Parts: sequence; C-alpha cells; structure tokens
Amino acid sequence: MVNVNIIEYQVLTRLKKELSAELTYHNVAHTIDVIRECQAIARAEGVTDEQTLTELHIAAIYHDAGFLFVYNGHEEMGCEMAREELPAFGIGAHSIDNICRLIMATKMPQSPDGLLQKIICDADLDYLGRDDFFLISSNLCKEVLAYKIANNKKEWEERQVHFLQSHTYFTQSSRQSRSPVQWAHIQKLVLDKNKKTGQV
Repeated sequence: MVNVNIIEYQVLTRLKKELSAELTYHNVAHTIDVIRECQAIARAEGVTDEQTLTELHIAAIYHDAGFLFVYNGHEEMGCEMAREELPAFGIGAHSIDNICRLIMATKMPQSPDGLLQKIICDADLDYLGRDDFFLISSNLCKEVLAYKIANNKKEWEERQVHFLQSHTYFTQSSRQSRSPVQWAHIQKLVLDKNKKTGQV
C-alpha cells in the first residue's frame, strides 16, 4: 500500500525550502489548499475508489512542484519530477501516467476530460469562489507583478476581472458551493473598477 503521506511530506518539505520567495501565490500554502480541496470535492462528487483517490492526491501534491525550476511550463516539469520520484514509492507506470494527465489538466486554459480532471481543476481555482478570495488574489497580484506577467496593478485588475468573468467551475458540487460567491466577487470588482474610472 502506497503511503501518500510520506510523498506529501517530502515534496512539501522541498517546496518550503526551495521555492522562490517571489512565489507569493504558487507556494506551499496553495499546494496544501489544492490537496485539501481535491479531497473535499472528490467526496462531494461521490468518488470512493481508493486507487483513484490516491492518484488524485499525488497529482495535487505535484501539480505545481515544477515551479521549483520554471514558471512557464511548470506542469510539464511537475510531471518529470513525478516520473523520476514516484517509482521509488512503488507507484506503477500506469498510475504515473494517470497522475501526469491530472497534473496537465491544470494547465491554463483548463480543459479537463473526465471527472477526476474536473475535480483537480476546480480545486486549483477553488479560491475564486471563497471568502478568502481577496487575500489570495492580493498574493497573486504581488507574484504577477514580480514576474512581470502584468506591467502594473491596473493591468492586473483588468485581467483579473476578465478571468473571473470567463471562468466556470466544472463539477456540480463546486458550481453549487462556489459559483454564487464567485459572482459576488465579480460584481464587487466591476463596481470598484467603475468607481475608479468615474462611471458610478
């Protein structure tokens, strides 16, 4: 029987030690959050098969581990890490293939195929429909500016509104529990933007 807790401990320990301090969003806290939400959404969606849940758990552990090496293309690097490290834990080639497909499903823009990919995609962006959205969003803003993905805060805010408006959760449980809060965030962001531009 695979001990996922050992895998989780080893990967998270490395992320804590080696991730750049400029990764204020794609950090250990985010990985832990995705692991937790994968488990919660899987339960809500009625997933009970132990092997399936194990593969989903491991995929969540590795889904952003590639940030240790690169920003763009981190999903592919996460898969490389998984393929190199998981055989030592007794994970077979077929399971590793499944895990890597789950990791790659989180690549933006998300286009999941099947329930498990939908679960990890929804877990990855779970915060969009939660009360801690603005705190987490602020951390993402710092990271985006640090890595020059946006030139300034105004550009970031415009991107964020567009992204939120275009994003839809994939699983029925996330749509029920997160979409209403996400919509409230959109309304607040649009209102704030209009106030700044004098349209209100």
